[in-house]
Amino acid sequence: MALLRLILNIIWLFVAGFWLAVGYVVAGVICCVLIVTIPFGVASFRMASYALWPFGRELVRKPGSGGGSTVLNVVWLIVAGWWLTIGHVVTAVGLAVTIIGLPMAWASLKMIPVALAPFGNEIVRSGSPREPWQF
Repeated sequence: MALLRLILNIIWLFVAGFWLAVGYVVAGVICCVLIVTIPFGVASFRMASYALWPFGRELVRKPGSGGGSTVLNVVWLIVAGWWLTIGHVVTAVGLAVTIIGLPMAWASLKMIPVALAPFGNEIVRSGSPREPWQF
């Protein structure tokens, strides 16, 4: 199973992961220009690492996250979240054209929740004892 994840991650890196991660890093650098938007930059850098190597990792709710993360998620959704979601959907449609691209398309779709709501969530290795992300 670990070998399969490694192979899928390497293919993902060349097919879509590198460019998605570059987009997240550019957004993170822009967000870190102002002191007020540094939390958005940090979240963007965290999403960039997930975009580089998604297989074997999943999104879970962070215990103890509350109203502050909800407010930040609403602001994020209005400013950048829905644009990133559109990017992930378009990437998934392009990857789903071939049979070998289907797992890559699924990986792009599984990144949509973190693109919509990066605050109050964390990315962990698959099989961790935490509860998976839910709406």
